[in-house]
Amino acid sequence: MTFPPESPRGGPKIPSLPSREVLSRDVWRWAAMALIGAVAGGAFVLHLGHGAVALSWGEVWGILLGSGQGSSQDIIVWQFRLPRAVTALAAGASLGVAGLLMQTLFANPLAGPYVLGVDAGASLGVALAVMGLEVMGPSWEALATAGSFTAAWVGAALVLLGILSVARQVRSGTVLLLVGILFGFAANAVVSILVALAPSEKVHGFITWSMGSFAAAPWPRVRLLLLGSLGGLLVAWGLAKSLDALLLGEDYAATMGVSPGRARRRVLLATALLAGSAAACCGPVAFLGIATPHLCRGILRTEGHRWLIPSCAAAGGALALGADGLTRLPGGAVLPLNAVLALVGVPVVAWVLFSSAREGGAS
Repeated sequence: MTFPPESPRGGPKIPSLPSREVLSRDVWRWAAMALIGAVAGGAFVLHLGHGAVALSWGEVWGILLGSGQGSSQDIIVWQFRLPRAVTALAAGASLGVAGLLMQTLFANPLAGPYVLGVDAGASLGVALAVMGLEVMGPSWEALATAGSFTAAWVGAALVLLGILSVARQVRSGTVLLLVGILFGFAANAVVSILVALAPSEKVHGFITWSMGSFAAAPWPRVRLLLLGSLGGLLVAWGLAKSLDALLLGEDYAATMGVSPGRARRRVLLATALLAGSAAACCGPVAFLGIATPHLCRGILRTEGHRWLIPSCAAAGGALALGADGLTRLPGGAVLPLNAVLALVGVPVVAWVLFSSAREGGAS
């Protein structure tokens, strides 16, 4: 028979219970996460009802549950609004978590999901697909006919392979960050040359893609986005403890049994899956990846990734849905998505950052 270990006074050692302060913090964080999730769910339903043909919550739920099959409202929801809403939700969640991973890996609050040049690789692929045939001749016909989605994925994957190969050779996060920036500069230089040499109608098509949009995503493309986003989110969730250790430095992480090199490569893989999927499907959507982690940290008051990863996924999806709704004006006019994200998000994030700074100074 075994007995519990004895305390210094000779009696059995009783496990200590969490303090009331710890419990209250956890309760607050669970409540905040539930609220963020509820906001994302509400934004999703509102997004399905918003448009030239307004639908109530009851009508939306009825259509999703199968009533009114074959009606005009059913076609509008299933063929147009639902793919757009799912695209916005998945891309927003992907970019929010990818930004969190990059800010943790590089210990830089300004790092975003595209700091490694994944968006530049995707842009280069699309530029070659849209303008390469005109500039470089018939040898690029295969890529030009593949479509912007496939070309963006190829470009993002090539950048990922380059970054992962570099990550195996260097241990410095700063060097890795600089290599990603150099990849981005090189890809953007080639894109600029293609833009300068291509016909104006081809350039217009590329510029339209580069503005970012959640619209015009058919269901096969949405399914590929969901597959890449889900894979990246699962990898990120499995890295939660390693990311917490990396916050205190790679030397400390090594003492906790975390291999910094292996963790870094997995973080890069997750980020590339998340950011590459979003960029391939929606174009280079800006701001979400930088703003969402700061917003969640300000609300939850924690750096723990078991809280931040699901919160950033839900908050990123909610912000993407809200921004996409604001791009559609009465009368059919559509605003650029990235402009709306910046105009709406900058004041919110600035308020959160200043509030945190005031509380930190007061304490």
